[in-house]
Amino acid sequence: MRLLLIRHGQTPSNLKHLLDTAAPGPALTPLGQEQADALPTALAKEEIGALYASTLLRTQLTAEPLAARTGLEVRVRDGIRELSAGDLEMRGDDQAVETYLTTAFAWSAGDTGLRMPGGENGVEALRRFDAVVEEAAGTGARTVAMVSHGAAIRMWAAARAENVDVDFAARHALRNTGVVILSGAPDEGWRVHTWAGRSVGPAAGVPGASGPAGEAVDGVEA
Repeated sequence: MRLLLIRHGQTPSNLKHLLDTAAPGPALTPLGQEQADALPTALAKEEIGALYASTLLRTQLTAEPLAARTGLEVRVRDGIRELSAGDLEMRGDDQAVETYLTTAFAWSAGDTGLRMPGGENGVEALRRFDAVVEEAAGTGARTVAMVSHGAAIRMWAAARAENVDVDFAARHALRNTGVVILSGAPDEGWRVHTWAGRSVGPAAGVPGASGPAGEAVDGVEA
């Protein structure tokens, strides 16, 4: 199966650099809507057979233009929502962002028992994301698109793809509407073919405009 993991378009909380992970979450900024509108053209060569979005509003809004182009129903699933920030929710200070990303990448490295302060642990986060991927594989679609979130995509890809490790995922940004393309199967493993460190639509041109969950970080210890 070919798996397209797409980060949602820009939100107001991205611009404020906030860890905004609770449902339903914010809608898209005008730029975020432009980014979403650019996805059908950017992915025109992909023969998408199933389309998923998380339970957070921003992913569903990002998926709408793709749904209109493909004629597919958007399958909304809680399992591909953003990693819960717990006690760090709506914080944007350096310490909170470092704790959030370090914890997420520790899960990728195998320390899945570690718990986000006041939130979920790696076992829970990986299990829910895996379940949606397994469901998608069961549809028989050769290409599946999932509109998800920056930290969730980076954490899952680093944990499950044989050719992407924690260092790579930490150092390579995934800006709004960036796409990670993998191939594989739940029982065979995954391999990343393309990691897009930039938006497929109009770029904000402002450092940090995609929010903390998708930014590149150095020196992550996991």
